[in-house]
Amino acid sequence: MTDAPEDARRPAGVDPKLLEILVCPLTKATLIYDAERQELISRPAKLAYPIRDGIPIMLPDEARPLDD
Repeated sequence: MTDAPEDARRPAGVDPKLLEILVCPLTKATLIYDAERQELISRPAKLAYPIRDGIPIMLPDEARPLDD
């Protein structure tokens, strides 16, 4: 039997093969996966793309600007 509250806190996983092929839509740079924040980081664009329910949201308008 699973513990529902613990499962609810566990971040949704992203397919590692998908992470290998995704690039920043603006710069085409490789992305860095931040598992803790559930984001894909583009250092050249200074953006963090969110991952929601295991699905990367690769829209610049949805990305969070990174602080230097």
